[in-house]
Amino acid sequence: MHIDKLSFEDTMSFISSSVGALLVVDGSTDRYKSIIRRGIFEDYISETGTYNDLIAKLWFHFNNSSESITEDYHVFIPTTGKFIGKYSRRINISVNDTTHVVQMTIYPMNDNCYLFILDELDKSQYREESLTNKKVTTIQNTYLFSMYVDLVKDTTDSISISEISDETTNVQLKYSEWRLMIVNMIYPDDQPLFLERSDPEYLRKHLAPGQTSSFDCLMMNLEGKYIWVKLIFSRSETNNDDDFRFVYMVQNIHDEAVELMSTLKKYEDLASKDPLTNIFNHGRIETELCNAIRQFKKNGEPVSAIMLDIDFFKNVNDTYGHSIGDTTIVQFTNIVNSFFKDKNVAFGRWGGEEFVAVCYGMNGDEAQNSAEELRALIAGKSFTKVGSITCSIGTTCIRSDDSFRSAFERLDKALYSAKASGRNCVRSL
Repeated sequence: MHIDKLSFEDTMSFISSSVGALLVVDGSTDRYKSIIRRGIFEDYISETGTYNDLIAKLWFHFNNSSESITEDYHVFIPTTGKFIGKYSRRINISVNDTTHVVQMTIYPMNDNCYLFILDELDKSQYREESLTNKKVTTIQNTYLFSMYVDLVKDTTDSISISEISDETTNVQLKYSEWRLMIVNMIYPDDQPLFLERSDPEYLRKHLAPGQTSSFDCLMMNLEGKYIWVKLIFSRSETNNDDDFRFVYMVQNIHDEAVELMSTLKKYEDLASKDPLTNIFNHGRIETELCNAIRQFKKNGEPVSAIMLDIDFFKNVNDTYGHSIGDTTIVQFTNIVNSFFKDKNVAFGRWGGEEFVAVCYGMNGDEAQNSAEELRALIAGKSFTKVGSITCSIGTTCIRSDDSFRSAFERLDKALYSAKASGRNCVRSL
C-alpha cells in the first residue's frame, strides 16, 4: 500500500485493529470503560471498573510480579492518576505468572478525563535494553525510592520507585502533602525525627548548595514490613542561593543494620556477661540494681534483691581443685537460673562464689519465700565430685529513700547475718 493513498480513516482503522487496549477514564467519578481489549488485556482488564482499581492493577504492584503492594501505600493512588499533559511510560504486568512489558500512553481529553492506550511490546524490542537496565539495577538496587523536590514551588517530580518500575512514576503531589502522607509509613518512634529533618525550614537552614544530609530510621516497605533505611536529602548545587531544589532518596540498609546491631549485641553481651557462668557480671548486675531503684521510685512497683553465697566454697577448691570449683559454680548458676526462669529476675555473679538477683515485682515477703525455696532446692542437689553443698542467702526490699549504697549495704548485712547464724539459711533486712 502506497502511503500517498492512505487516508486518516485508514490509519485510524489500522490503529484500532492493532492496539492492545483502549480505555477512557473519568477521574472525577472514579470510573473507566474499555473501548478495545485484546490479547493479554482481554482477561487482565475488566470492561468497566473504578479508576483507582485500574491504577493499582497497572502499576501499584511489585515489578515483574502481580503481587500488590501493601494497602498503606494506596493512599498515593489518587495523586498518581492525575495527568497534566501527555504521559508515556513502560510498565511490567504479570499475566498467568508471565511478565509482559507494556507501553502505556495517556492523553488528557479534558478536565480529569483521559484516554489510555496500552500495547504489549515484542520481546525483541526491549531485550537489549533490559540487559542494560539489569547492569544499572545491580548498582542501584539498594535505592528504593527517589524524587526531586523544589521547596520554593512546593513540588515533587521524577519520582522513581525501583520495586514498582524502572521508570519514573507520574504523581501530582506537593512536597508538603507528600511529607504529611509518608510520615505514616515511618515507624512511630522515628516520626518526630523524620518531621524535623524533612521540614522545609530545616532543609533551607542546614543544607548549603551541594551539601547532603542523611539519617537512619525504620520505614514500612511496600510489603508492609518495617525495614531499616537511610533517608538522604541532597541540595542541588547552583549559583542561586535562593534556589532550594533537592534530591531525596531512600536507601535500603536493612541487612547491614541488622548485622551491625547483631555484632553490637554480641559485644554488649561480652562486656556484660561473666565468662565462666554466662550470666551478668559484677558491673552489669550493679547497673541493674541501680536501674531497679530508679524504676521503683518512678512507678512504685515492688523490687527486691537477693544475695547468695556458697557455703565453705574455699574447701571445695582446696579439696578438689579449681577446675571442679569452676564446675560447681557453673552447676550452681544453672540451678538458680532455672529457678528464676519464669520470674522477672536479673541474675548475676557478684564475684567469686557470691551472686545477686534483682527481682522485679517481688515484695519483701515474696523475696524471702523465694529465697527459702531456692535454699532448700540447692541443698537437695548433688554436685559433680563435691556432692552436696549449701548456700547462705540475704534478701532486702527496695525502699523509697534508697540509694544503691544503702540498698546494697542492707543486702550485704542480711547475707552476713545468714552466715553468722550458722549458714544454710535465709535472713532478711
